[in-house]
Amino acid sequence: MGKRYFCDYCDRSFQDNLHNRKKHLNGVQHLRAKRLWYDLFRDAAAILQEEQTKKPCRKFLQTGQCDFGSNCRFSHMTEQDLEKLSAQVQGEKRLKELQREGADIPPGTIEDWLDKRAQRLSAAQSNSALPEKPAPFQYPPGWPPVQELPPSLQAPPPGGWLVPPNLQWG
Repeated sequence: MGKRYFCDYCDRSFQDNLHNRKKHLNGVQHLRAKRLWYDLFRDAAAILQEEQTKKPCRKFLQTGQCDFGSNCRFSHMTEQDLEKLSAQVQGEKRLKELQREGADIPPGTIEDWLDKRAQRLSAAQSNSALPEKPAPFQYPPGWPPVQELPPSLQAPPPGGWLVPPNLQWG
């Protein structure tokens, strides 16, 4: 079988020879996967600068989807996303300035974190629009279809399947 080459970016392997490796490393799928991997580690300021220079993607704004995905040359960020990213960049800048000035930034304690977490959870539960008990499953209107289904495919009646008393477990 010979040696095999495993590409960590693409999560696939193939027979290792000069031709196959060169073909894979120059392939579109490999280049996309490699770019996506490195994009995970990009600086927020660099992402913000790049996104601000792009025009908004019309297809993404209209439908919420774009055929090009991360390879689209237009921006898929909304105004709110850009504002959040800008706030994150400003926060990082302030933190770096404070560190340069030698300001003592006390590390948060676990108790502080637990208190904040408890407040967030209680606020989320009080503002939650979801019911506490999930709604039971209901078939959509018009189900089952007009055509008659075989008994094995029919939906159970609303009360469930009834077992005759003489067939019940004893």
